[in-house]
Amino acid sequence: MIITSVNITPIAVKDPPLLNSEGVHQTHALRSVIQVHTDDGFTGLGETYGDDQMLTWLRAVAPRLIGTDPFATNALAQTVVEVLSAFDRDGARELPVGAGYPMANAASSKTRAAVFSAFEVACLDIQGKALGRPVHELLGGKIRDAVPYSAYLFYKWAEHPTRPYEADSWGEVLSPEAMVEQARRMVDEYGFTSLKVKGGVLTPGKEIDTVLALREAFPGHPVRIDPNAAWTVDVAVEVGKRLEGELEYLEDPVGGTPAMAEVARQVSMPLATNMCVTAFEDIPEAVREGAPQIILSDHHFWGGLRQSVALDVLCDTFGLSLSMHSNTHLGISLAAMTHFGAVSRSMAYACDTHTPWQTEEIVVPGALTFHNGEVKVPDAPGLGVELDLDAVALLHEQWEKSGVRTRDDVTPMQAVDPEWTGAVPRFTSL
Repeated sequence: MIITSVNITPIAVKDPPLLNSEGVHQTHALRSVIQVHTDDGFTGLGETYGDDQMLTWLRAVAPRLIGTDPFATNALAQTVVEVLSAFDRDGARELPVGAGYPMANAASSKTRAAVFSAFEVACLDIQGKALGRPVHELLGGKIRDAVPYSAYLFYKWAEHPTRPYEADSWGEVLSPEAMVEQARRMVDEYGFTSLKVKGGVLTPGKEIDTVLALREAFPGHPVRIDPNAAWTVDVAVEVGKRLEGELEYLEDPVGGTPAMAEVARQVSMPLATNMCVTAFEDIPEAVREGAPQIILSDHHFWGGLRQSVALDVLCDTFGLSLSMHSNTHLGISLAAMTHFGAVSRSMAYACDTHTPWQTEEIVVPGALTFHNGEVKVPDAPGLGVELDLDAVALLHEQWEKSGVRTRDDVTPMQAVDPEWTGAVPRFTSL
């Protein structure tokens, strides 16, 4: 079996004005849909970031896959290195490094891992379809039948300033009381049994009040908070002490592993990250420092599903735990996330998901559904999802019209606050 063609389709999905330490989400989020076709009639699906630079890298790699074996993923990895090394020699422009896009340039190991992942998932989908086996069996076999996800709660505006006529159904959430109502709706609609607050938006004191309000309203639901390094060490320690016994874990309260370790030595709850440990070369420092104790995996930038399994083994070896990071994503990514969640031994916490925030989809409904906050692991061959080609076409047209070509949470915030920079740490006191 050989690969005969590769299609890469950029799409844009509507995104609510969700707030974070960097700024606010744009009107649209970008994704790339990958279809890898073979001479045996199989099509493998992948989904990844959709900004212009990623599209350039994906489109450069794609022609090199034609004529290759979709089972030969080691050769695929070498191809990605060769293609991106040429970009580095030609001086490709650098990209900002943030929690949502941890790649800097073509030479970065994180960039190579992200580009490889997009195609590896599609190749695993082909392998599963050809063998009549679900992807989780290609990763060693599931150890759970359903993967738990957490309600991902955001402070938010009622509408985007540039599109006041497109207010979403969630309304404004800028207080602890409004956040409780947002959580109540998510729990009612999806059955989530744990709650995550995207922090770094209101003052730390107000965000403490939000956590306490959630704990009072949902006493049986663990709560975690992620301010994306918006706090200083002193603030993080104070928040940790005030929320002792209330937090499941504290995610990225400060930037960098040494600062995380300093906080960890002074608070009782474990610390988690998807900012300071985002590649294998980051793990030795975390192990030496003793923090963070929880890594949020993400196959999109850890190098695919098999590398995620390798991360799982390392975490098991060094006594670290896993949860899972989420960016705006659609059904192909959710399927891949669920297959990995099914096999992970170190996955000790419910995974993040943006699914409740998305009103559009690219896979045929039915394969992935939430029940009691969990997604049943697909047992159909491959990823177990089918692409909705009409939906992809509509979202590609939306991409063409949207004008959004890269993730940028700072510029839309500057429409409200011209002095905004998105720099962190932002808060030096409660």
